[in-house]
Amino acid sequence: MKPPPISVLENVPLAPLTTLCVGGPARYFFRARSEPDIAAAFEFARRRDVEVFVMGGGSNILVSDTGYDGLVLQIGIRGIETAAENSSGSSVLLTAAAGEDWDKLVGYCVDRDLAGIECLSGIPGFVGGTPVQNVGAYGQEVSETIVAVRCYDRSTGRILELQNRDCGFAYRSSIFNSTHRNSYIVLAVTFRLVKGGDPKIVYKDLAEHLAGEVPSLRGTRAAVLAIRGAKSMVIDPGDPNSKSAGSFFKNPIVSADIFDSIASAYGPVPHFPASDGAVKIPAAWLIEKAGFHKGYVLGNAGISTNHSLAIINRGGASAAEIMTLKDRIAAAVRDRFGIELTPEPVFVGY
Repeated sequence: MKPPPISVLENVPLAPLTTLCVGGPARYFFRARSEPDIAAAFEFARRRDVEVFVMGGGSNILVSDTGYDGLVLQIGIRGIETAAENSSGSSVLLTAAAGEDWDKLVGYCVDRDLAGIECLSGIPGFVGGTPVQNVGAYGQEVSETIVAVRCYDRSTGRILELQNRDCGFAYRSSIFNSTHRNSYIVLAVTFRLVKGGDPKIVYKDLAEHLAGEVPSLRGTRAAVLAIRGAKSMVIDPGDPNSKSAGSFFKNPIVSADIFDSIASAYGPVPHFPASDGAVKIPAAWLIEKAGFHKGYVLGNAGISTNHSLAIINRGGASAAEIMTLKDRIAAAVRDRFGIELTPEPVFVGY
């Protein structure tokens, strides 16, 4: 069936659509409101022989200063549906469209006493981006509750549903950003949540913040928002430190031997156990030890005064300045520790 006609915009500034607020324009821009819109957008790109970049809430991308010389397709499909999975109603399947605001969805679930994603409060962006990176924070990951991901197959134009086991979830990873990068577009995500379930309190900072309280979903969400807010890791127009892409680097996972070598040279090193005896070291600790402190400034770019893992736009920063600072940090950590930091944001137009 022929895709419906769509109205594509030209030379649309992308900076206002991102949390870093930097970058040039998109040659073409279209916001899909329905699944048929997506097929139509790809037909538009095919006729003009241009590439397509798919974006969500713009919270995890860095757009180049020259912008994107193709079609930027923003997924704006909305909708939330819930269904009881068992006769008691204790297990609930919630399906959210990719264009739903993630933090609002978390609040929606907490208000309805649905446990499973409460620790992921305050994370900016859309629902569609969460399975791509296997978004996680404060001891919880979306892969723990994801049942299925509804996708558009870019190569065939067909819609399919991938089960959790098909998604290859790992730390900040999935098939969507690794083995099958640019193969699928997330249309909707189905989560299995627990009605009246207990919040997940396993992260040290969260447990300490809630000390003396009877854990509840609302209390946990409030605590996470407070902790993230203190680190300028929630979007706040009044906080210059929040003009960022969140954590700019992933926490590296190293072998036990490498960890022991670092610990012998630097003393106690904060760390977390990883699979197969490996160790996860906070990237923020490595960055600070490599000489990049909170509040570090490089032109109009810098490091947040509240979180050394966040590169920020101090006002009027160029993408080139952000990239230069990123490269300097990565080089310093590499030279000091022999560890290669992996950026979290997607680089657009490079």
